[in-house]
Amino acid sequence: MTTLGAIIRPQLPPERFRTLVQFADEVGVEEVWLWEDCFLEGGISSAAAALAWTENVRVGVGLLPVPLRNVAIAAMEIASLQRMFPGRARVGVGHGVQEWMGQVGARVESPVTLLREYVEALRALLRGESVSVQGRYVRLEDVQLGWPPQEAVEVLVGAVGPRTVRLSGEVADGTILSEVTPADGVRGAMQLIAEGRAASGRGGEHAVVSYLLAATGVGAHDRLRAEVEGKGLGDVAGLGVAGDAKAVAEAVLRLVDAGADTVVLEPTGDEPDPEGFLRFVAEEVRPLVP
Repeated sequence: MTTLGAIIRPQLPPERFRTLVQFADEVGVEEVWLWEDCFLEGGISSAAAALAWTENVRVGVGLLPVPLRNVAIAAMEIASLQRMFPGRARVGVGHGVQEWMGQVGARVESPVTLLREYVEALRALLRGESVSVQGRYVRLEDVQLGWPPQEAVEVLVGAVGPRTVRLSGEVADGTILSEVTPADGVRGAMQLIAEGRAASGRGGEHAVVSYLLAATGVGAHDRLRAEVEGKGLGDVAGLGVAGDAKAVAEAVLRLVDAGADTVVLEPTGDEPDPEGFLRFVAEEVRPLVP
């Protein structure tokens, strides 16, 4: 069964978050996802608060920019979430927006090298291992979590470019594909993920989370068009969907057919009714997605 989620965008002020995530829990949204965008809201702090305020909804962080966070700190944060709220947190890591990384003095010469070293160390730490590594960027000496997760934890990688998508298949437990990846792009990503997994000899399941930009209600088509054009992606076919529940569900199923097992609906930045969007996802779209 496809997992269907919704994003609460960080353009909304933090004081709105409690009401929104509790409303999502009440109406039956399966997963709420949030972003650690510079310089808006912290990913782990927001996720922890959301999990504490709710009972059932899973909370995804997509994603933590690895240049901003020492890998040991990230492991401690993720392990704490998993022990306090077993099975309810999903956390992804990735390059982050390079312009933002430059603003804070954290931009590196080889983001792919950093991500590879980071994910390998992060997964080992979350397995409870003592980790020593002297990489180009990640350097640890006999680091071991005092409170590792009690169950296996998936580490997701957010990816857009082909090198990073392939790397996600090689080193991660799953891949997050952003809203700039239409169904055809998901199919291409699945091939790259498979190549990465074959290269590393990895078996088992590999989660694929796909964001879908969606708009409904009054002015939906205009809002979607403005959002896509604002990202400079007006010439990308099949990007986003505007319309009623049937239209949105059909777009979800196109991503599922391409390989996604979780689809997360992303409202436009100017969504006029965030609560209404969450209800729309849970009560109108969800029944149409098997």
